[in-house]
Amino acid sequence: MTLPPSSNPSPPWLGPVGPVLVAGGAGAAAILGFGLLTGADVKAVSWMLLVACGVTGLAAWHVVERLGAAAPPATFAERAAHEDAPPYASLIDALPDPVLVIAAHEPEDLTGRRFVLVNAAARETLRVQYDAGLLVTVIRDPGVLEAVDEALFGDLEAEAVYEMGGVQERVMRAIAKPLGQARDGARLALLVLRDETDIRRAERTRADFLANASHELRTPLASLSGFIETLRGHARDDAGAREKFLSIMQAQAGRMARLIDDLLSLSRIELNEHIAPHGEVDLVQVVMDVVDSLGPLARDRGVRLEPVGLPACGQVMAPGDRDQIIQVIQNLVDNAVKYTPSGAAVRIAMRPDVSAAEAAAPGDPRAARFSLLTPDRADDRYCAIRVADAGVGLARAHLPRLTERFYRVEGQKSGERSGTGLGLAIVKHIVNRHRGGLAVESVQGEGAAFTAYFPLVRAEAGAV
Repeated sequence: MTLPPSSNPSPPWLGPVGPVLVAGGAGAAAILGFGLLTGADVKAVSWMLLVACGVTGLAAWHVVERLGAAAPPATFAERAAHEDAPPYASLIDALPDPVLVIAAHEPEDLTGRRFVLVNAAARETLRVQYDAGLLVTVIRDPGVLEAVDEALFGDLEAEAVYEMGGVQERVMRAIAKPLGQARDGARLALLVLRDETDIRRAERTRADFLANASHELRTPLASLSGFIETLRGHARDDAGAREKFLSIMQAQAGRMARLIDDLLSLSRIELNEHIAPHGEVDLVQVVMDVVDSLGPLARDRGVRLEPVGLPACGQVMAPGDRDQIIQVIQNLVDNAVKYTPSGAAVRIAMRPDVSAAEAAAPGDPRAARFSLLTPDRADDRYCAIRVADAGVGLARAHLPRLTERFYRVEGQKSGERSGTGLGLAIVKHIVNRHRGGLAVESVQGEGAAFTAYFPLVRAEAGAV
């Protein structure tokens, strides 16, 4: 006779081994009852009970092993629910890509899209200071918001290109995926931002390098070709012309070499411009090293280098790449030496622990001033390094274009002051990589001054 389901002697909490354990227990009880009724020897009954328990245990182990081999592997959700597994929020927070979980109730409520979970990478990239809030307060790009809507209300995966604002010009690939419905009825979507800045910068750098090199190298190459043709022609036996032409050809070849070096340097800087450098740099020591290295050049031109207001070494530390910061100060001082007349001085002044507004403020109220680069973070403290020459100065109209590639002020493109026109462009991109700023001021007839300012090392929380 088959028992109904309600009379199954195996409790549900025993699982699939319940029937085996119940049968074993019944057998042990029968042996014990038989021994008590017949008055059998206690040792014999004990051995019979021990054998019954062993057989029951072996049978239960065999059932569990067979069921375990046949059972499907646990899903990720089941494994994550284990008490030893980290919570989902911790897993998302550890991801290197910016990740946000978006929730919304009504498609018509355009301001109802909220992020309810944001990981550490997203907080740093989007500068989010809270754990939940309106999505439009951190991302306003229409393409990204449309991709999120498709994932929320269309159950579709969508992508968009997100070009972030700011001076670092980062490009992200926004990927939105549906997550279904929450317990309160809200629709959920996952938004992942994948940084593609390196790829975009590499493509643009290759294109810019080819365009700039082909344009700027055309003139010296034409000069070299013309002089070679002349030397092989009617000037072949003219010793004076030959010496003159060879000297010009050497100068043109040197200019081509400098141009290629500057283009390669600028390309390398631009590729990593969005990645802040690591390490700490003693800015006072950097300025002193630049003064020592350019001292002989300044003396040859009859120009004095005058450092002003330098603290002791080790007192002004900035996060950065020492070689690149040296390149910034060296380019600024070298330019100042070129445009300072003999007998005058180039002043290199330092002001540590100032705000961004104080660092970019003009030193002369009469000067025309322009901010060539303004940092995004206005709450940092900076060290401003100001390099002032005693040259003819710059007209106000030229100031906004000084950091453009190959831009040269009319009347300064020839002679001993000739250069590649890339020095200030290199300065701007290095300062931008260090999250600093760059400003210029000029009084015509009295000289110009460039100020580069770098953020100082932040004091650790709780430090004395």
